[in-house]
Amino acid sequence: MASSALTSANNTSAFGVRSLYRSLLRTGSQFANYNFRMYARRRTRDAFHEYQNESDPRRVQELVQKGLKELQMMKRQTVVSQFYQLDKLVVEGGKTGKETGDNNSIIRQKDTGWD
Repeated sequence: MASSALTSANNTSAFGVRSLYRSLLRTGSQFANYNFRMYARRRTRDAFHEYQNESDPRRVQELVQKGLKELQMMKRQTVVSQFYQLDKLVVEGGKTGKETGDNNSIIRQKDTGWD
């Protein structure tokens, strides 16, 4: 009986950790800027891989609490980042630009500056 309760508690904890991981990845993908999205994904994966073999229940609980705080912060930052959207980068795919030509092709303006 006690072992089934312990197994149930471990499964719930593992489920909660996986849920936190997915929530962090999902929230990180909502950043408007490509570089922020990639940083959030990389940072989340690295942090979870770093502590994947942690077995101390107290330490796991501390890490989950830290992750929840990071998730709250990331949710606030994604809202702020959506206010300041820029053109897409080349690595994101798709055509972007400020002006379009006759055939809806993008006209690139000459950069001014150090010539």
